[in-house]
Amino acid sequence: MNPRVVSFEPFPDQRPGTSGLRKATRVFQQPHYLAAFVQAIFIARPPTAPLVVGGDGRYYNAEALQIIIRIAAANGCPRLVVGRDGVLSTPAASNLIRSRQALGGIILSASHNPAGPEGDFGVKFNGPNGAPSAEDVTEAIFEVSRTLRSYTILDAHPVDLSVTGTQRLGSTEIEVVDPAADYADLMERLFDFDRIRELLRAPGFSMAFDAMHAVTGPYAVELFERRLGAPGVVMRGAVLPDFGGGHPDPDPTHAAELMARMNGLHPPQFGAASDGDGDRHMIVGPRFVVSPSDSLAVLAANAEHIPGYRGRLSGVARSMPTSRALDVVAEHLGVPCYETPTGWKFFGSLLDAGRITLCGEESAGAGSDHVREKDGLWAVLYWLNIMAARGQSVEAVVRDHWARFGRHGYARLDYEGLDTERAAALMDGLRGRLASFPTGVLVGRRVESADDFAYVDPVSGARSERQGVRLLLADGGRIVFRLSGTGTSGATLRVYLEQYSRAPQAADRSAHDLVAELEGVAAHAAMFESFGLSRPSHRV
Repeated sequence: MNPRVVSFEPFPDQRPGTSGLRKATRVFQQPHYLAAFVQAIFIARPPTAPLVVGGDGRYYNAEALQIIIRIAAANGCPRLVVGRDGVLSTPAASNLIRSRQALGGIILSASHNPAGPEGDFGVKFNGPNGAPSAEDVTEAIFEVSRTLRSYTILDAHPVDLSVTGTQRLGSTEIEVVDPAADYADLMERLFDFDRIRELLRAPGFSMAFDAMHAVTGPYAVELFERRLGAPGVVMRGAVLPDFGGGHPDPDPTHAAELMARMNGLHPPQFGAASDGDGDRHMIVGPRFVVSPSDSLAVLAANAEHIPGYRGRLSGVARSMPTSRALDVVAEHLGVPCYETPTGWKFFGSLLDAGRITLCGEESAGAGSDHVREKDGLWAVLYWLNIMAARGQSVEAVVRDHWARFGRHGYARLDYEGLDTERAAALMDGLRGRLASFPTGVLVGRRVESADDFAYVDPVSGARSERQGVRLLLADGGRIVFRLSGTGTSGATLRVYLEQYSRAPQAADRSAHDLVAELEGVAAHAAMFESFGLSRPSHRV
């Protein structure tokens, strides 16, 4: 087993986005592409301490792990902690990084993007706090990658990752761990499992969890079926490299089988789903879907019902595009609410400094200071604990929340596969008209203020600019325009529509009905017609 230096021409396109480096799978399968990026990580952050490695089990996960292990060994990494069969959910990896006091972790995932030879793949580096790397780290990795012309790899046979235990590769110790054990133990310390167990065993109560043939299958079986004693609740629990040909995004469109059950004649009382790498969630009651923004606000409002959070809610945070439902709860509770750019890494410093306890974003992600990633199964257990403590259904919990705090009608419109230059021109046009918006009326709605969101981290002082254009309307409406950083082909423009109302009748209208007028206001403000935009490709 000798280290070998491999030469190649530099790759110019390895700048990580908000969730690491994501590309089409075939891009990562190019000769040297993955190896070059991993070597750039190890140059920017030398592996002088233990490193956690794992992924969501998607296509190319197994081959990529063997490459990473051999490069880590060749670069002097003293110890690797790897999930059995190379599988680790993103929140479980964050937990292992923290509990093992590791240098960080390399997580293989493209989250909710489709998998397979024609799908997507991704790699991201998380720091020693378990959170996605800060911008200065990802920028350092990118700068190395631009000029890197060689990597060092150990010539060795593939490491057997199918059995837990410790083995060696050269001077590197490799510990293969049960991917679910440590994570499930953590969940038991946070939630009242006895009370949840009583709920799941109550006469007439049933639940269904859709793992979407993604990474949460083994975790859900361990938690819901073994530890909580509810056999048979996990749907599509086997981890498949193409996620069974489906799109592992926990929303009503892609979790169609679950939704058919929840909308059927005899639906379960509780339904939930998670995504490709286990960091997102969807909560559903019989014929009732909870929006991600409402879910986050409900979690914060009910922290006193949860043993792990009772009496210690120091503050909360949301990404800027997420609805302001959380802000109303924070004001009621008397705790600060921080508004950050999109990307979980922005919550990291607030969590580490103890300024916040809970945080989340509109794209179905919520989490807390238990790890430094959003966490789908954590959110599902949180909801079950709330229902058990309050003795209410999903719908009753949400309707009580609206009656108490008002309703933030909310929708997201995605315009996908746009020409990159035209999408940038649309955003530049909006920025150029910012000063004029508050001086007039848009389709009968008065704009109170308009800006291009910038953020100064209150802990580190780091500044992030051009994070999205915001239009705040005088009647409680809000429109946000932002280019997404998680796509792998072309540009994705996301338009977020929000309308706040305390009127009781707002509870009986659909979210899209509440914000319907704002869609026309947004199209007029951004001059969609001149850019050839008509209907969004996806509505959330």
